[in-house]
Amino acid sequence: MKTYINPEKSTWSEILARPLIGVSELHGKVGAILNDIRQNGEPALREYTLKFDGVEIDRWEVTAEEFEAADRLLDDGLKAAIRQAAANIARFHSPQLTEVQKIETAPGVFCWQKPVAIEKVGLYIPGGSAPLFSTVLMLAVPARIAGCKEIILCTPPAGDGSVHPAILWAARHAGATRVFKLGGVQAIGAMTYGVVVPKVDKIFGPGNQYVMAAKQLISQSEVAVDMPAGPSEVAILADETSNPAFVAADLLSQAEHGADSQVVLVLKGDRILGKVQAEVARQLEELPRKEIARQALKSSRIIVFDESREMIGLINWYAPEHLIICTANYAGMASQITNAGSVFLGNYTPESAGDYASGTNHTLPTNGWARSFSGVNIDSFVKKITFQEISPEGLKKLGPVIETMAAAEHLEAHKNAVTLRLKELSNK
Repeated sequence: MKTYINPEKSTWSEILARPLIGVSELHGKVGAILNDIRQNGEPALREYTLKFDGVEIDRWEVTAEEFEAADRLLDDGLKAAIRQAAANIARFHSPQLTEVQKIETAPGVFCWQKPVAIEKVGLYIPGGSAPLFSTVLMLAVPARIAGCKEIILCTPPAGDGSVHPAILWAARHAGATRVFKLGGVQAIGAMTYGVVVPKVDKIFGPGNQYVMAAKQLISQSEVAVDMPAGPSEVAILADETSNPAFVAADLLSQAEHGADSQVVLVLKGDRILGKVQAEVARQLEELPRKEIARQALKSSRIIVFDESREMIGLINWYAPEHLIICTANYAGMASQITNAGSVFLGNYTPESAGDYASGTNHTLPTNGWARSFSGVNIDSFVKKITFQEISPEGLKKLGPVIETMAAAEHLEAHKNAVTLRLKELSNK
């Protein structure tokens, strides 16, 4: 990790450039795959699944027998952990359901908003080198609570054509209705165009840069998506009161996600700098995924500031997916954060808690999109329909306002829709 001392704001964009592929090149490759799937259907899916996952699939949908086998294979301790995590996620998300409230905006004018679940949702669960069954819980549990009728889940198959038993067990426990063996861009294409899997109304889930690009492309004209959620990232605000071993562990916990992940440490002063660097080096060598983490660390940074003001300024500019604040005055610093996906406070709140079991959602905006996007929540799985009802007396009072505004916009038909009603009411 390169270290910078009090860098000027003009250099921040260069210092903290995310390790992303050029957009035009990336969208060109992904767009070609999506177009192939749209035009050629299942044969294209088979081609890309063989090319990218190295496996030929006889049956795309996971069978009842495969679910039963997963139940037998999964350790009871892991089942208990999944149950507890799912319960915490449900406990956090359930209060986000809103009750319908009728508002009388003016005498006789009633307006209300009703949340209605999106009927068919598609959940993409990354697989690859790590079976992310935790993401199953983060997406399927809120979808179930929201009331989505069909919860379609796609995840990459292993080399033998199977799906990791933890993903299958979590899917069944969380409420997914159907599970398919599809990964990467081909999964996004399949759910978008209804190839092999049902065509869905909205797609959720994180993934690598290719998956993120696919979601961005199909959202332009085909299917809604949750947010731009690509390679994982974390930023940490620390000072001399922070535990260097904890800080290093949190940095590495994100670095091990993938070579295109980025981790950033922002220190107040350099009193623990050497200790953190030593801990990162020591802990890295003990990790099974150390080569992946080592690649991620090449594009990761340590930035030292003398003042807290600069630390906060850089974080709000960077807008990290995850933010850990483990300084002495973490509550005060947290109150100044305006751009972050999810924030973790104090020395004993590791980002891993949010990834798995505290209850908050770990599907979050990356690549600076936390400036304008929220993480997944219950609202992500519903659309809100507005209703209104106006009584005759209400229209008599509100009608002239509408007529005046419509006339000022030169929209006579709008005005007439009110005028005709007012005339009828005046004759009664």
